Amino acid sequence: MVLQSELVAHWADGKRLAFIGDGDSISVSVAYLQKRGIVEYGPSRITVFDFDERICGAITRFADSERIENLDAQLYNCIDPFPATLAYDDFYTNPPWGASNDGESVKVFMQRGMEATRYEGEGMVVIADDREIPWPQNVLAGAQEYAIASGYFIQRMMSELHSYHLDDAPNLKSCNLMIKARPGTRKEFSSTAVTDSDRLANFYGRDSLPTVRYIRERKRLEYGKAHDDEYSLESWPKMP
Repeated sequence: MVLQSELVAHWADGKRLAFIGDGDSISVSVAYLQKRGIVEYGPSRITVFDFDERICGAITRFADSERIENLDAQLYNCIDPFPATLAYDDFYTNPPWGASNDGESVKVFMQRGMEATRYEGEGMVVIADDREIPWPQNVLAGAQEYAIASGYFIQRMMSELHSYHLDDAPNLKSCNLMIKARPGTRKEFSSTAVTDSDRLANFYGRDSLPTVRYIRERKRLEYGKAHDDEYSLESWPKMP
């Protein structure tokens, strides 16, 4: 995570960076490394768009406690249109890898990143990459074709860079696919909801439709302390 965060900080230095989802908290790591002076570069603005309110809340509270003024989060589901009032320079996404839908879920997250940047600038997509398994190769090829058809070119690909130790695929690797918009390909902003059943089928895995719009956070009185239903106390049998 440190290596990936340093890479992202350097790649998006001085840019407004949109994270389309961020379940592994790279956004927080990037902002924190810069805030603490561990790296002298980083994005001028980081906004995380995620459908999990717990993630958004955790990012917001962390940014407040560490006085990180250029980090924030917004509750958003990529099935919905991207907010028309917001625009960024670059985007980063680590989407569902699309093993069961031929990469359509990857393309939806990429689309929202492209819309967030108005089809300009650059994007970094973390995607499955394994030379021994057929489906990652097919999804990766489809993602590259989609990027090119959308007015981007493949700027760089860092093959088999990460390992996530997934239970069902412990040796599966992923890469950074880095794309850049071709000059003169800026489009008028247009964003609509994803309603095509072919794009929604198996979105989060086999037979898994995106039926949940948001994961809501249960509010608590004190976030600085563990809630009393999360732990129990065991006393000494006899104090010395």
